[in-house]
Amino acid sequence: MNTNAARAYGDQQVNTASPAQMVYMLYNKAISVLQEAIKAIEENDIQTRCNANCRAMEIIAHLQGTLDLDQGGEIARNLQEIYRFSLVHLMKVDRHNDAQAAQDVIGLLTPMRDSWAILARRGGDELRQAMQNAKDGNPEQQDLSPEATQTDGEAAGNKPAASESEDQKPPRPSGISISA
Repeated sequence: MNTNAARAYGDQQVNTASPAQMVYMLYNKAISVLQEAIKAIEENDIQTRCNANCRAMEIIAHLQGTLDLDQGGEIARNLQEIYRFSLVHLMKVDRHNDAQAAQDVIGLLTPMRDSWAILARRGGDELRQAMQNAKDGNPEQQDLSPEATQTDGEAAGNKPAASESEDQKPPRPSGISISA
């Protein structure tokens, strides 16, 4: 594929993404580059490992830097601690060539990425309501579990129609680098 066309497609995907889709893409990219770091450790490719781990740390630092601790309350403070832990833990990847440290952080980021994928599929009003409920301490009012996002047909094992399917799928990863 033409590199310029791929870059233009990726740029459009980023430029038209909702805030929830952007967060999903950042988590997805962090996980992807950590997987690259693990592969590089297995192949004893120091430069690739360092580049991938640094990229993951940049993304996590960006996510941490965009937290609004005043508006986000306890959720933002908890995320800040997860990001702080992740950044400190990822230092082991380069310092000790430790693939397990990268895997540990992937384990932390994956459920958050999956949650943002669900939120990205929902409309803006529904997302704002879920965030307000969580801030107000009423998370039970908005069930964001994967089971709650299924249609009746999906719950029964039926595949959704094509038009429903487009709304139900998480955003496709673009394979592009998202600047931190």
